[in-house]
Formats: sequence, structure tokens, C-alpha cells
Amino acid sequence: MDTSLTSIPFDWYAWIGLPIIIFISRICDVTIGTIRIIFISRGLRKYAPILGFFEVLIWIVVIGQLVQNLHSPTAYIFYAAGFACGNFFGMWIEDRLAFGTSIIRVMVSENGNELARNIHDAGFGVTRVDAHGATSDVLIIYTVVKRSDANKVLSIIHNIAPNAFITVDEVRSIEKGFFPPGVDPIRNLFYGRKSK
Repeated sequence: MDTSLTSIPFDWYAWIGLPIIIFISRICDVTIGTIRIIFISRGLRKYAPILGFFEVLIWIVVIGQLVQNLHSPTAYIFYAAGFACGNFFGMWIEDRLAFGTSIIRVMVSENGNELARNIHDAGFGVTRVDAHGATSDVLIIYTVVKRSDANKVLSIIHNIAPNAFITVDEVRSIEKGFFPPGVDPIRNLFYGRKSK
């Protein structure tokens, strides 16, 4: 009876330990990369090089380990799974951080003045424009808010004008305008840090 195959010890590191390390590392570097790309798209470019440094450092270490253990198919599976999870976690973290500024546009055919007044009373700047829609006159209301306050403004809109047409867009830069006291919109795209 040939016992040569049974005498080969199972390589726990290559088949179990390494795939788990690769999975966790891949989540970290892809999460950082996803946040970096989102920061660039939002105009927060000064943070991108720092995030890019750590992203590539982790990636190089992971690839180095993967190349040394080419015989482990589980490492490849965990590498791909880590990439998928990293994208998810990167978007989830960025959404929770709520960096940046949003412009909210509302088009209403009724309760427009009341809506504008309530948004203004909540501490947000409001611009009103009379316009003509497809079937009737409408009031277009614009307000620029930090992303973390967007849900508060949307809640006001839904309560007063539930049938309003609403669009929300990201703002890349801001100059002047009405903002809460102590906020410098020109220097701070995070929109919320105190001016010096």
C-alpha cells in the first residue's frame, strides 16, 4: 500500500490561514480605494494621495502572498470575495460619513411659500423662482445643504408638499451665499467645520 500521499501534511496556512488574511486585507484596500475615488469625485483631492499610499501598500503585500502560494485555489476565491466586500464597505462608510454638500431642488404647484418658509426657519438658505410647468405655474425652491442635513430638509419637504418633484445633486464647489453662522463654504467642502 502506497502511503506517500497520506504522509504529506495538510498546509493549513496556504489553504485556510492565507485566504482569510487575503480576504481581510482585500476588504481593507478596496474599501480605502472606494473612499479615495469618491473623495476625488467630490472635490476632496488632498486626501486621495494619503489613502492611495495605504491602498497600494496593502495591495502589494496581498499580491506578494498570493504569488507565493499559487497552488491554493481558495486564496483566489477569497481574493475576489474580499474585493466585492471592500466595494460594499467603502460605499457604506462613505455614506455614513456624509462628506460633501448637496443642492436640493423642489418644484411645487401648491404650498410653495409655506415650504420655503419652513426650510428657511430650519436654518437653511432658500432661493425661490417662479416658473411655469407642463400644466400649471410652479415654484422652484433651491437650497444648498451639507449631506448630513439633506434628510432633514427632505423630511420637511415630504411633510409639507408630499407631491413635490425633488432632485438632489452633489456640489463640487461653493462661493458665497447664505450659510449658517461659523461655516466657511469656500474653504470647506465638508460644510460644517468652523471658520478660523
